[in-house]
Amino acid sequence: MSLDTYYTLGRSGLRVSRLALGTMTFGDNWGWGAAEDTARAMFDRYLEAGGNFIDTADLYTDGASEELLGKFVEASGTRDRVVLSTKFTYNGQPGNPNSGGNGRKNIMRAVDASLRRLRTDYIDLYILHTWDRLTPAEEVMRTFDDLVRAGKIRYAGLSDVPAWYASRAQTFAEAHALTPLVNLQLEYSLAERHIEHEFVPMATELGMGITAWSPLAMGLLSGKYKPSETGGEGEGRLQKIAGMPGFDRFTERNWTIVAALEEVAVAMGKPMAQVALNWVATQPGIASVIIGASKLVQLDDNLAALAFDIPAELRARLDQASALEPTFPYWFFGDVQQSRIHGGVAVGSKPSSYAPPVFVPALQQAGFKTD
Repeated sequence: MSLDTYYTLGRSGLRVSRLALGTMTFGDNWGWGAAEDTARAMFDRYLEAGGNFIDTADLYTDGASEELLGKFVEASGTRDRVVLSTKFTYNGQPGNPNSGGNGRKNIMRAVDASLRRLRTDYIDLYILHTWDRLTPAEEVMRTFDDLVRAGKIRYAGLSDVPAWYASRAQTFAEAHALTPLVNLQLEYSLAERHIEHEFVPMATELGMGITAWSPLAMGLLSGKYKPSETGGEGEGRLQKIAGMPGFDRFTERNWTIVAALEEVAVAMGKPMAQVALNWVATQPGIASVIIGASKLVQLDDNLAALAFDIPAELRARLDQASALEPTFPYWFFGDVQQSRIHGGVAVGSKPSSYAPPVFVPALQQAGFKTD
């Protein structure tokens, strides 16, 4: 599976690479990241490898990421080739509540600002960055539809929202013939598998391809961090943000996963990061994986992650080491309950032949299971 093999994103005709270039590292004004010359080298290398899916956000490096990306696309003359994805939600004007969040007023403001920084008149994929716990899904979907009709965006998606909110948004769009969502951008890695409970089956059912962010658990799965008396040690971004709420990756469970990953990587003769990325990219429901780097050598290493298959027995070792503890109601849906529901008769899901024959290949191309 090479980078220039493209798959449709969700239930759409938009073709994207299985590895997306994440540009949160474009610009070094956050105290880490890549200066303009390094960022341009990574942009060029990704395109040379056949990639076409590039992700950013108005938040990243305080807008510098979008500005650099717009400059690179314009200079290279690749606007029609690349699929530009950017996001909105976060506030860039302290004291002004309407310059953040997901209301119509901010979306309209944010899209115009992103268009200026990106030096383009349309955005291929426009994504709500984070649930603001306020704005109704109906308002978001009406606004997305207006932006598509105005020609400012081509497709829409959501990131970091509850599954019920994404379901509400998509079913509202379907019921009112509005622009549907084609993408969910969510954290997913060997160290963070919670989307498997709700998001993966929901996305498969409702036609949203998942793009995974932080597939290396903020660098934990790269092998550059080791357990220590203080939790963990190593040089990198994770060390700088490890104390922030929600970003603690130095846990006993995660060190167990790292140890298993290292064993599998050694057995395969591959870098840990490549094995971890390959595992995510080949999981059910995952349409694309966002890879980020601050150095060209890191990007080159990541771009090779699709050049091999993980043997079944080694994949099982990774699955077991990273398995989630069963939670309600999922533990309740086990074999005993299913036997009682179906009268002791083996009943599987419907065969793929039940789906419209044209639709099945599209689902399979998008990385969805159809059986």
